Amino acid sequence: MAFKTKVLGREALMRKLERITPGVTEAAAEAKLEVAQEAAKRIAAVAPVGVSGDYKASIKGARQADNPGITPVGGQQSKDPDATAVYADYIWRFLEFGTAPHINGGLFPGTAHPGTIRQPHVFPTWKSYRKNARAKISRAISKAVKTSLGK
Repeated sequence: MAFKTKVLGREALMRKLERITPGVTEAAAEAKLEVAQEAAKRIAAVAPVGVSGDYKASIKGARQADNPGITPVGGQQSKDPDATAVYADYIWRFLEFGTAPHINGGLFPGTAHPGTIRQPHVFPTWKSYRKNARAKISRAISKAVKTSLGK
């Protein structure tokens, strides 16, 4: 016997879940924001410290709706109104992946830039936290469902 499944999509799934148990989206949104803030805190803890430390201070977790037009770390925008992300100064990618030696243009044309070594801090930190982050969001949704069912 073959099983048949229908893929709903995230929006349809959340509408259906909200119909069954009101308050699930608010619980998930709150958990997502906590996860983004915790991820930002963990990334900032291992971020390379420059001369002034401004980069480390610029790392924050926030809702994407509160930061229109600002590209989050990783560059992924979402249609989800409750989506969250980690934001940092634009130099995060140069620190994360390094730069090759090159000849400068702009203010100091013709001078040689020696390049920078890569200092991975964003993706390794997220990779180690991702499983816990997903579990935290799942627990928040499960708790909201149980609360609405009276258990």
